[in-house]
Amino acid sequence: MPTVALALTDGMLHLELSLACEVFGADLTHIVDPWYRFSLCGQSAVQVGRFRLEPDHGLDHLAHADTVIVPGWADTDQDPPEELLDAVRAAHEAGARVASLCTGAFILAAAGLLDGKRATTHWAHTRELARRHPEVMVDPDVLYVDNGSVLTSAGKAAAMDLCLHLVRLDHGSSIANTIARRLVVPPHRDGGQAQFIATPVPEPGNHPLADLFPWVLGRLDEPLTVEDMARQARMSSRHLGRHFKQVTGTTPLQWLHTQRIRYAQELLETTDDTVDTIAAATGMGTATTLRRHFARTVGVSPDTYRRTFRSQTTGAAGQALPRPRP
Repeated sequence: MPTVALALTDGMLHLELSLACEVFGADLTHIVDPWYRFSLCGQSAVQVGRFRLEPDHGLDHLAHADTVIVPGWADTDQDPPEELLDAVRAAHEAGARVASLCTGAFILAAAGLLDGKRATTHWAHTRELARRHPEVMVDPDVLYVDNGSVLTSAGKAAAMDLCLHLVRLDHGSSIANTIARRLVVPPHRDGGQAQFIATPVPEPGNHPLADLFPWVLGRLDEPLTVEDMARQARMSSRHLGRHFKQVTGTTPLQWLHTQRIRYAQELLETTDDTVDTIAAATGMGTATTLRRHFARTVGVSPDTYRRTFRSQTTGAAGQALPRPRP
């Protein structure tokens, strides 16, 4: 059973901490068994905003975890406690995968885990992170950065994106999508997607594209165009593009392309379908087209991806599992 330990100390942000608890600490064995064995680790009782938490173990227990989560650090002008930095370093040296949420990147940077690495944090703090830790390659324009054993996320909602990314690495995209649906959040936002700096995040279902997204996801095998989507949304193509930019941060065609690639990844993980079959199912047309776009977007070929991320959720006869609905 994989183990996840959440590092605790006074002065952490409660939202990011709660997101990690909800993803890794809930009993989800009815979805996948075994799930994670989750623990809170701190030197003593911890005050997090208005909440007081009692750790399960001391900080030295971080070194026994497979994954260590470091939540956001509320006062980035204050130096993190040395005992926390020592525990995070020890966990990394012991082979743990260490992930920071939001301004938790300041803790990883202070511990030296980000030296020479690309990293991110909440957009409002990226300049300060770069100033205080010039050895870190700070990227202000992404949702999260995966360096393998060290990961960092941008602020607030991006912390959920990184948590789901970790689930996807451990259990495959089908399980990650199931968890996302349970939490009523988007199943996947790529780490390279831009942080939404100037645009408000709409309430779930309270925007003009709420009905369009599931309609498109149910027709990825069809040759959809911007005009098709605009007609379904009952608006002009220009109006559609404006709403897409506001809601997703990208264009209708780029969003559609990303969904096709994501569905191709899921089929590669969960079925024995040929690349030709997957190309047809994802609206890519031919295997050649799929391979070209897949390699450009993901960085590896479909065959290499399948060998790397092959999931245990394939049906007995190698049949495709039902396409998940949002």
